[in-house]
Amino acid sequence: MKFKYLLAASVVSTASAMVAAPAAAQSTGSVDFDDSVIIVSGARAGDVGGVEIPDTPKAKQVLGEEIIRRQRPGQTVNDIVNLVPGVSFQNNDPWGSSGGSFTIRGFDDSRISQTLDGLPLNDSGNYALYTNQQVDPETLEEINVNLGVTDVDSPTASAVGGTINIRTREPADDFGVTMTLTAGDIFAEGNNENYDRSRLYGRGFVMVDTGDITGMGTKAFVSASYVRYNNPFNNYGVVDKQQYNGRIWQDIGDNGDFVSVSGHYNQNRNNFFGSMFVTDIIDNIEAGDKASRFYEINYPCQVDAPTAGVADVDNNCGAEFDRRFNPSNTGNIRGSSRFTLADGLILTVDPSYQYVKANGGGDEELLEGTRTYNGVEYTGFLRGGYYFGRDLNGDGDMLDEVTGNDPSQTRTHRFGVIAGLAYEITPDHRVRLSYTYDDANHRQTGQTSVALANGEIADVFPINNPEITADGFALNKRNRQSYATLHQVSGEYRGRFGDFTAVLGLRAPFFSRELNQFCYTTSASGFVDCFENQDPTAYEAANPNAAPPISVEYKYDKLLPNVGAVYEFGDVSVFANYAKGLSVPGTDELYDSLFFSNKTDDFQPDEETTDSFDVGLRFQSGNVQAQIAGWYTKYSNRRATAYDPILDESITRNLGQVDKYGIDGSVMFQPTNNTLLYVFGSINESEIQDDVQLGVDAAGNPTFAPTAGKNESGTPLWSVGARGQIALGPVELGAQVKHTGKRWVNDINDLSVDGYTLVDLDVRVRLGEYFNGKDAALQFNVTNLFDEFYVGGFGGDLDGVGFAQMGPPRAATVSLILGY
Repeated sequence: MKFKYLLAASVVSTASAMVAAPAAAQSTGSVDFDDSVIIVSGARAGDVGGVEIPDTPKAKQVLGEEIIRRQRPGQTVNDIVNLVPGVSFQNNDPWGSSGGSFTIRGFDDSRISQTLDGLPLNDSGNYALYTNQQVDPETLEEINVNLGVTDVDSPTASAVGGTINIRTREPADDFGVTMTLTAGDIFAEGNNENYDRSRLYGRGFVMVDTGDITGMGTKAFVSASYVRYNNPFNNYGVVDKQQYNGRIWQDIGDNGDFVSVSGHYNQNRNNFFGSMFVTDIIDNIEAGDKASRFYEINYPCQVDAPTAGVADVDNNCGAEFDRRFNPSNTGNIRGSSRFTLADGLILTVDPSYQYVKANGGGDEELLEGTRTYNGVEYTGFLRGGYYFGRDLNGDGDMLDEVTGNDPSQTRTHRFGVIAGLAYEITPDHRVRLSYTYDDANHRQTGQTSVALANGEIADVFPINNPEITADGFALNKRNRQSYATLHQVSGEYRGRFGDFTAVLGLRAPFFSRELNQFCYTTSASGFVDCFENQDPTAYEAANPNAAPPISVEYKYDKLLPNVGAVYEFGDVSVFANYAKGLSVPGTDELYDSLFFSNKTDDFQPDEETTDSFDVGLRFQSGNVQAQIAGWYTKYSNRRATAYDPILDESITRNLGQVDKYGIDGSVMFQPTNNTLLYVFGSINESEIQDDVQLGVDAAGNPTFAPTAGKNESGTPLWSVGARGQIALGPVELGAQVKHTGKRWVNDINDLSVDGYTLVDLDVRVRLGEYFNGKDAALQFNVTNLFDEFYVGGFGGDLDGVGFAQMGPPRAATVSLILGY
């Protein structure tokens, strides 16, 4: 039987052997260094059911192909990683192409480095992670997670909360075709009660491996996928996504040297949806009103026809939050290589390039008139209004308020390289030096377009054909350009002394960001006035407090030690690790600071720093792997950010010092060859050390929010989960459950959302042999089996109540899978 059972675990039983560790790192250099250094005595297990715990000083966990393939085809990798202790992910929909909220040990996604073969996937501006743009899971070899710390050569100046390292599969040695066809729907209480549109989900995926086409290790794969489905909550939104991946690989000799080039392109078209005030969702949950999840917006509708000589007013057709688009075109090219220069001396080089074109935002009222300052008429984006100084709707006057769109546009060109030189002094002692370069050209604008008669946006990218003012420039609600450059050097020594292994690492990032603000900054919250081609004298006289356009460069650098040790007692090992972290502010906070550029000489925001400690115990023997780790992080100058979808602004607050601590644990147990049990859980605590100043009262006395001693908001206090699986001949049955505990809504802890429990089922039925020894199978996946109604992802707030997503309803899919 060629069927690849999830439950098969590889076991090494030599008395004393050098065992390749899993590739629990992001770069080729880190993978190679990890693979070659770890020496174990006695028996050691590989993965159990696709879950593996590397025997390293850090708390790590690896999810392999065997568990990835049991999740819903096309699901985002961040939902799959939700099976790792310490991780919390709230998907925005059941299918994985609409984004979500993500934390590791309470650190949000902007503090987590997510890489694909060493290429950083976080945004180069605000460091956010867009989970709907991730690579198709069928192309992956594994996903590995560092809980709370980074690798010594991680290409980041922002990650202090851990890393997710996604590794692309190596092309197969033999020709093969892999296909997946998936169909699904929402099966939830209250669905379709007042709604007559299908919510069907469909996805197709195909991947072709060439096999070794030269007989000398030249091989490749290419893949393509297409996803389309209607919004799971409203009567308007559609997700339309296409993705292409490929990799070509050339072996060099027979000692593990190689060169490979990979490519990726993702095009996503989707809308915002499902965001409500947290309290409104709580009220609906308490009322048991599951039907409230499904709602209709004012669609279809028609914009009022303009009337000459009348001051026409926008009738709000197309104004709903749900009609805002969130399109993205993203692509990258990734190189990986390994060269043996001499006996024990290995060079690795991973170059990369990536491109991003994306926006988010929506309806705005565009004004045909002008704004006057000291008797001078101006066009542009002024005090929140869009002034064009010309007729926009063709009715012959300049009196109107016209329906339009103003998404926040981002374009990025990003080049990078991670290079490493490793030397094996003896079989038990190795050293390596690494250099990381990351350069991002990050352009942020906010062009506008007039809406069509039905309220639709004329082009989801208004930058392609922006509206021009009477003064001859494209009106922007923001207009800024930054250049972010990271030069990083790092070194690491790993040595084994009997049963004791020591790791000594040091990372030295040198980060700079050149900021070019082309607008006037009018507040410390980053509000701006933008105009061009006009004499600013009258404007400046009327707005003496506004900071004029400016170019500055901010620099951040720090020495970051990363040290740890493992001591083995047969099947048991004790590990400990200390790492210092650095997180530099993102572009929003840096641009906000420019308001003070004409008021003080010292306006550069401070960086965040962390001191993180892990101590844990592992047990690895045959069919059992287990790990428990206690951790503590001292978090200095902690900044927290929440997105306001109404203002289309991210609001940042500084919590000062926060102490974070907790426990993560997991056990994988394979009692028989056809059964598996995996249990995991986490406790996540935090303590804000001081009250946060809100401002001053009328008398000038400072006012404070009572945050001292409180938990950070937005992250669960605890979680526990399990996965079980059994193989019965050609049928495999799997079930997984996770309870996510209480989350505070704000940092003063006066409102919380209850925990929730999600149960997922998967059934895989082997149909027979498909091609070249591969299997054909049907796979059934049900998520949120009991249709739990819960509060989804939210960013938290200082002392108020913000917005949150509704948790996705019950959904089911059936997939025909060929060769995977």
